[in-house]
Amino acid sequence: MSEERIILAHGSGGRLSHELVERVFLPHLGSEPLRQLNDAATLALPPGRLAFTTDAFVVKPLFFRGGDIGRLAVCGTVNDLATAGARPLYLSAAFVVEEGLPLTTLERVAAGMAAAAAEAGVVIVTGDTKVVERGSADGLFVTTAGVGTISAGQDIAGQNARPGDAVIITGSLGDHGIAVISAREGLSFSTEIASDVAPLNHLVAEMLASGEVHALRDPTRGGLATTLNEIAGQSSVGVLLREDHLPIHAGVKAACELLGFDPLYVANEGKMVAFVAARDVEAVLRRLRQLPYGAEAAIIGEAVAEPRGRVLLRTTIGGTRVVDMLAGELLPRIC
Repeated sequence: MSEERIILAHGSGGRLSHELVERVFLPHLGSEPLRQLNDAATLALPPGRLAFTTDAFVVKPLFFRGGDIGRLAVCGTVNDLATAGARPLYLSAAFVVEEGLPLTTLERVAAGMAAAAAEAGVVIVTGDTKVVERGSADGLFVTTAGVGTISAGQDIAGQNARPGDAVIITGSLGDHGIAVISAREGLSFSTEIASDVAPLNHLVAEMLASGEVHALRDPTRGGLATTLNEIAGQSSVGVLLREDHLPIHAGVKAACELLGFDPLYVANEGKMVAFVAARDVEAVLRRLRQLPYGAEAAIIGEAVAEPRGRVLLRTTIGGTRVVDMLAGELLPRIC
């Protein structure tokens, strides 16, 4: 292929489209179902209920410290499946590519997706590519969908949090959002801040094997505060957080103070919030801290009977404030 940048003809469905698939996607993402190049993949599913999710990724810039849009797309979909207690199995990937994007950029993204899929143990089995005119897509948009299976008897959902549950976060807050805004704006801090983007399905499996987990959610857009408000509303429980228990890296805290952000609302892409039965919380926490993506896991609060549907924060000075759901857009184009 002589062209070194994407042109509109790459999306025509003709020879250049086929060459793009052969050159960029199959070498990195070429699972056996994908290599068959059929319009639909035929797949075998183990017993259990089916979990299905889809998401679109529009991060700017495409590459940032700790990850890229390809790794983000795979991990985001894998983690959404894991929040249902599912074992992720198969992913699809669709690319909307802007005319003029360097082919090497697309290859880097495909390589990032392949590495993340291998780490998660999932297979990308089908996909699609569209090319739009220059200026229409800001480089590259990626949409992924995923399926997995849920074992019999497993029932994890936002509606299942109960008063008395301990609230766990599996690691530090705000790393992804600050890493992306730093790369976008060319900001530098005394401590390097990298995105936490990671597949968490193996971590979730270990958590589920360690104790009774009622609800799971990955606190992405809107951050921890929005996620907890969603679960509190779904389950009709209150959530009481302890400010002094929130794990936030010093660099992220300093960046948030400089930029006027509240870390509770900054996106994460490699963390899970878990509502765990009080009797099992110490066992779950011990196991999490033995895992690479759970080393900084902490109990940050508890579910309470009142006030229903509200999130409160006990501050370090002893007061209590309401933590509302995010209103508006804190950081655009971060996932």
